[in-house]
Amino acid sequence: MHLTRRTLLRALLSGGGVAALGGGAAVAQAYRFGVTRHTRSLPGLRSPLRVAFLTDLHFGLFIGAGSVRAWVDTVNRQRPDLVLLGGDQLDVRLDSDAAPQALLAELRRLQAPLGVYGVWGNHDYGSFGRYGSAYYGEPRADWEVRRAHLEAAFAQAGVTILRDAGRNVREDLRLGGTDDLWFGRPDVPAALAGAAGRATLLVTHNPDLLPDLPRPVGLVLCGHTHGGQVRLPVVGALRVPSAYGDRYAMGWVQGAFGTPAYVSRGLGLSGAPVRNLCEPEIALFDLQPA
Repeated sequence: MHLTRRTLLRALLSGGGVAALGGGAAVAQAYRFGVTRHTRSLPGLRSPLRVAFLTDLHFGLFIGAGSVRAWVDTVNRQRPDLVLLGGDQLDVRLDSDAAPQALLAELRRLQAPLGVYGVWGNHDYGSFGRYGSAYYGEPRADWEVRRAHLEAAFAQAGVTILRDAGRNVREDLRLGGTDDLWFGRPDVPAALAGAAGRATLLVTHNPDLLPDLPRPVGLVLCGHTHGGQVRLPVVGALRVPSAYGDRYAMGWVQGAFGTPAYVSRGLGLSGAPVRNLCEPEIALFDLQPA
């Protein structure tokens, strides 16, 4: 019999396999994370740079302050120069207009001399009320006001959200961040405007942007896919939320113009509080002059 994802998923559903998968082992994997380390040259860089990349925190339904505290403690031990958040920081219902103070209290502890920056992802937009669902409730007419309120709250906690904007965080480095691909209008040229010969580093939540990059970028960091979150031997991920299937599921990939990109498996959880063969990760990059 030819084994496909659909065939195996049907077998799991009929045989109680999902219940087994959702048992202690899969739940333990969901909350056990590691640090992946990557050394790479970055054209235009004049001196080494250490970057910590955290994405898909999904603070809310399955993730609380304790998990975020452990992630922040681990990042700080790595002594990064720059900390980047790749989107989907939030996964909360619309019935609370208050900023998620428990999350912000932990993010405020991040330590990096060049700063802490982030972008928004699709679940952040659900939290703003840009769209509705059984979890988020009805869409909100004031979702843009909510987004602005949260951007200000993140800034007060030391996290600058880059929404089609960028910063020259060092004389030799332009950092850019785009809006979410599904619910925003990502503008890469706006994010990287002013690079002027500097090394370029771009953060965008969804890797499906990679084939349509309008210009070369030194390095792109993405999240969104969770690496599939639940992977099985031989079969791989049961589902990857990408128009390109497994192409950008996780790890090192390539975008337009040969642009190198890294797709993190992320840290949080979506859909169910389980992972399998897909460990949550903090990605640490030691970038060197080319």
